[in-house]
Amino acid sequence: MTTTLSERLVVARPPSPTRNSERHRAELTAQLLAEIDFADELTRRRLQDEVALLNMCVARSIASRYRDRGEAYDDVLQAAYLGLVKAVRRFDSSHGRDFLSFAVPTISGEVKRHFRDCGWTVRPPRRIQELQSRISSASPELAQHLRRAPTPTEVAARLEVSVDEVVEALAADGCFTPTSLDRRLGGDDSATLGELLGGEDADLERAETHVALTPLLRDLAPRDRHIVTLRFFHGWTQEEIAQDIGVTQMQVSRLLARILREMRSQLVS
Repeated sequence: MTTTLSERLVVARPPSPTRNSERHRAELTAQLLAEIDFADELTRRRLQDEVALLNMCVARSIASRYRDRGEAYDDVLQAAYLGLVKAVRRFDSSHGRDFLSFAVPTISGEVKRHFRDCGWTVRPPRRIQELQSRISSASPELAQHLRRAPTPTEVAARLEVSVDEVVEALAADGCFTPTSLDRRLGGDDSATLGELLGGEDADLERAETHVALTPLLRDLAPRDRHIVTLRFFHGWTQEEIAQDIGVTQMQVSRLLARILREMRSQLVS
């Protein structure tokens, strides 16, 4: 049964090349690509398959740079293989470039596209995703040059972006592999991250109401303030209030309706 190129890429596992075999691979790749220019369609496909199989080690090398980024390595490897196939299909030797100078960016772009589309647990804006990728590429080079970890200011200068943008992108770094809320912050008896997160304060709305109503209560006539205090702060019934101030229960009901109406109008004005 005939297998597709993608299936052959999955199954094949040639050994990693040595320095001499790398040179041989490059020469053989160039030879095969030269033959493609003069081949018929069937032969062209066969030669392209051979070029892809011959350069699988390049795809694996690029995929290995993205280990432990929160995505299964096999998925990343398949994205790299897909990028390799695309590079072989699109390569044009008339441009005067060697195959690797075209294939490596194509494969890397396909892997980055996989992370962009599939690898984010929390998806930040596209510009942050792209900037984070640029930071990941620039930071090792800066660290090697400076012999220490670069600061956000140094990274921003290298990438010609603002420091705020770099800080924002660095803050989104955990979107690939978010921290579990059950992770303990110290020893076995320490609190978990989830236990230290703030929750909704049940008294918040009450505090806002208190701030809004205090001036209105202060401006009430003494008798009106006394009625409101008994009804809403001490929980007295209208009948109890009526006995306290010497009026009927119906009068208390009317007094409360008037007081609340006046306070409501002052609150919204």
